[in-house]
Amino acid sequence: MINESVLNTIVDNAIKEDIGDGDHSSQSCIPDTAIGKMQLLAKEDGVLAGVKIGEHIFRRFDPNIKIETFIKDGAVIKPGDVVLTVEGKVLDLLKAERLVLNMMQRMSGIATNTRKYVTELEGLHTRILDTRKTTPGLREIEKLAVKIGGGVNHRIGLYDMVMLKDNHIDFAGGIEKAVAKVKQYLIEKNKNLKIEVEVRDFDELNQVLAIEGVQRVMLDNFTPANTKKAVELINGRLETESSGGITFETIRAYAECGVDYISVGALTHHIKSLDLSLKAL
Repeated sequence: MINESVLNTIVDNAIKEDIGDGDHSSQSCIPDTAIGKMQLLAKEDGVLAGVKIGEHIFRRFDPNIKIETFIKDGAVIKPGDVVLTVEGKVLDLLKAERLVLNMMQRMSGIATNTRKYVTELEGLHTRILDTRKTTPGLREIEKLAVKIGGGVNHRIGLYDMVMLKDNHIDFAGGIEKAVAKVKQYLIEKNKNLKIEVEVRDFDELNQVLAIEGVQRVMLDNFTPANTKKAVELINGRLETESSGGITFETIRAYAECGVDYISVGALTHHIKSLDLSLKAL
């Protein structure tokens, strides 16, 4: 689950964006004292995600709201399934409705897409990684959905891992210089961060293998044949990750080469939200 302070910030910003100075549609025709009940329904096959986020949003409006949850995060759902029911002040339910749906529909879409990739690699040790290609302000929400779908979070941001990509290497004057500078920086800043280096060919891979202190190598835009050759060359000395130009149709071929991870930006940036609805009872 996301840190509560981070989640509150995300939710509070979304509430300000949506409600402004009031839900005038509801306030103009529904008494402040009216009590009602709604149910959250699945309208499409998929993997459910965001239930706990939805509960949190409802309770942000009313800490004493009554919620009965029937289906948990990570479950496979089908049209007509009742995920939860919620009972409280009608004005609070209507204020929360769109935000709950927006969060849960997007999260469920990400979890469903992630599960599809994870299932495709069934029987292999390769894990699916997400990337930083996320919606600004919603990264932790979207990365939680990836985990619910069975994927692995790569890094949350630029602060929790060192990842030297082509531009870093070119600006720093090459792999050896870049890694040396990173190692010195981590000592000076008293930070214990894993170092990953992206390589574009076998010459760069051999440079990485000759350096101490790197934990993972990313094979960028390698073909499956070259990926297999690279994994054999690395021989377990480093964690391996494949990235670049990999589609759902080719991902198993890459995994069969023996890489530890495959990163897929499409898990979070190319998503169709799952259809859910909140209806009055």
